[in-house]
Amino acid sequence: MSVSVETPTRRPARPVPAPPSDSAPPVGVERFSGRGLWTLVVVLAGTFMAIMDSFVVNVAVPSIREDLRASFAQVELSISGYVLVYGLLLVTGGRLGDLFGARRLFLAGTAVFTLASLAAGLAPDPVSLVVFRVAQAVGAALFYPQVLAVLQTAFTGAARARAYAAFGATIGLASVAGQVLGGLLIHLDLFGLGWRTVFLVNVPVGLLTLLGARRTLSPTRATTAGRGLDVTGVGLLSGALLLLSVPLVVGQQAGWPTWTWISLAASVPTLVAFLVWERRLAARGGSPLVDPALFRSRVFAGGNAIALTFFAGNAGLFFVLTLQLQNGMGYSPLAAGLTFAPLAVTFSVASLLAPRLQARLGRHTLTLGYAVNALGTLALLGTAWAAGDGLTGWLLMPALAVIGLGEGLGVSPLISTALSGVPARVAGAAAGVVETAGQVGMSLGVTVLGLVFSAAVGGAQHTAEPAAVSQAFTITLVGNLVLALAALALLPLFRAAPTAPTASTVDRN
Repeated sequence: MSVSVETPTRRPARPVPAPPSDSAPPVGVERFSGRGLWTLVVVLAGTFMAIMDSFVVNVAVPSIREDLRASFAQVELSISGYVLVYGLLLVTGGRLGDLFGARRLFLAGTAVFTLASLAAGLAPDPVSLVVFRVAQAVGAALFYPQVLAVLQTAFTGAARARAYAAFGATIGLASVAGQVLGGLLIHLDLFGLGWRTVFLVNVPVGLLTLLGARRTLSPTRATTAGRGLDVTGVGLLSGALLLLSVPLVVGQQAGWPTWTWISLAASVPTLVAFLVWERRLAARGGSPLVDPALFRSRVFAGGNAIALTFFAGNAGLFFVLTLQLQNGMGYSPLAAGLTFAPLAVTFSVASLLAPRLQARLGRHTLTLGYAVNALGTLALLGTAWAAGDGLTGWLLMPALAVIGLGEGLGVSPLISTALSGVPARVAGAAAGVVETAGQVGMSLGVTVLGLVFSAAVGGAQHTAEPAAVSQAFTITLVGNLVLALAALALLPLFRAAPTAPTASTVDRN
């Protein structure tokens, strides 16, 4: 089967004094066949590995504590340290992909992630485990932004829509697979390795992904000499994200001491300083970490605002529902993971159906998805309120299936719309910004809704009576509903948005 291609005809009005990009304008595949299909398989394998690893570790916490004689704080640091470093480096990883090529960064990041997974699976003590988890985060932050960059530049038209749909379906499957697979691996205790298999399983997947990437991803090179990484921008953005993320990740467990509030407050002027620096650097003809011209598009800026709100609601729901299932209803990690299965199935199905709906409804597909998500959240709230202490996983599943349907229609179309019109030379950094918005949103959602849950349960989440946990879960679902409705209310930013900036528009700034 032949592969039809579309060669861009629009060119910048004058030579581009901009950061280096690929050696030629991107050639987008319009139909899946041959190399294009294998390219998609490879980047989705990386997506599955990165997303699954974010969830698979949670169920291993008790086993890690017992085997390594680790304190609860050490195990929590192995989780929170991953989240922190991953969130800090996403934009930088994306920008490095723009500078040196998505293929190089995907290969380098996957190699680091795979080696760190092997080391984590062999960790002899808690400190080593924390270090290797941080190394995993570095690898993930290097390769994951390249996934969206490849989807944006390697495909066009209907093929791009289907690629994003497959990306969304992969996220849904990986999210639940992480929890279910983690519980299953620990239960099976393969070769007597116990919790170590939740890390070691990444090794064969990572090696196959590396092999596939070397054979299928197109080599790219920089074409403009002398344009390096914006180190000052990296420092300012990393500082702002660090000041924001650390309190969100550890504040609740630490009891919100004074330093957490100082850190949160200091993140605002640091972020402002980053934005001012980026504008000045761009005005001088430099190579900013994030081109300020991107945010002149209401599509891109609005997409990031919606991503922050939408993912805050999703992550908050997953967090409080896990507490309800395990602490309120006494479910094992495996049983709790299986309760999420209907959500994952409908999420994946909806993601695959999204391109057809987009062809008919356009951006109204997002309106439909977020409305269904809000209705599912309302149904979940009604179910929890009506069932009270008699709530079971079976009663939750229908509402969770509806929520998954809405989320599936709301993830891949959101990302593809936010990145529409983004020039190929900054696709990596733009993808990193969208991913960072989602990551910050997830941290905010877990923190804010976690605070609501803790206040409702009286502060003792792990020792509270099941009835108190169930009541707190019902109360917290009101906050989830507010976030679901907020994401729906932000959609006019897309509908009223002018066309996103083209390559020439960004190049002039």
